[in-house]
Amino acid sequence: MKEAGLSLSEARLQKRLARTFKYYERVGSTNDEAKAWLAAGAPEGAVVIANEQTRGRGRMGRAWRTPPHAALALSIILKPEAACLPRLNMVAAMSVFDLARDCGCADIGIKWPNDVQVEGMKISGVLPEAIWQGGRLRGAVLGIGVNVRVDFRQSALRDGAISLEDVVKGPLDRAELIAALLRHVDRWYAQIATPALFSRWKARLNTLNTQVSVNGLSGIALDATADGALLIQDEVGIIHRACAGAVSAPEQDERR
Repeated sequence: MKEAGLSLSEARLQKRLARTFKYYERVGSTNDEAKAWLAAGAPEGAVVIANEQTRGRGRMGRAWRTPPHAALALSIILKPEAACLPRLNMVAAMSVFDLARDCGCADIGIKWPNDVQVEGMKISGVLPEAIWQGGRLRGAVLGIGVNVRVDFRQSALRDGAISLEDVVKGPLDRAELIAALLRHVDRWYAQIATPALFSRWKARLNTLNTQVSVNGLSGIALDATADGALLIQDEVGIIHRACAGAVSAPEQDERR
């Protein structure tokens, strides 16, 4: 996947992607663009891709900026069954995990629910968002950001984030990375309702049997459930269920 001196462009993506896509040099949020496209009738599998993202979001509404020429920023339009919505986190995490492995990374794990880490540091961010209309699921967008050559040396994230090129010690072609990532998403999305997706995701979690703090709840992460929840045992032995909370039922939809 290494190819020096090539920048991301619509023309280069057209040569690699056999699917409907929109490409932006600069956009506020690929998820917002994808949600509007979904509402306008976009087909399943269509994807919004940006070179730079200025108002991206992570979990819990955290800001996620994608600097130009440095990362992958894309949002895929999907139409899963409502019961499978929580598993979009698994689809994304497994897809990024496989992409990192394709690039030659070795020390890879998933921090619950969907943060892929290489050498213990975050390489990606994921945000699935569901779109409801009159109590009916219209679809979902699966936003994925991957650090390719983001420079964290002067960043507050320097001790917790890393880029793929820092690990592989060489240049990576973002157009090829996007094509490979989407192939992995297609493969795992096809298995979204199967035990295989859950078992592979759970086996790659580096969170289990560690001390965690989720939404104010602290304890030992004992296990994960088939719908992606984390089971946490507190200091007095009570087991609590923590949900990722990235996709919501209609009455809870924040419609950001």
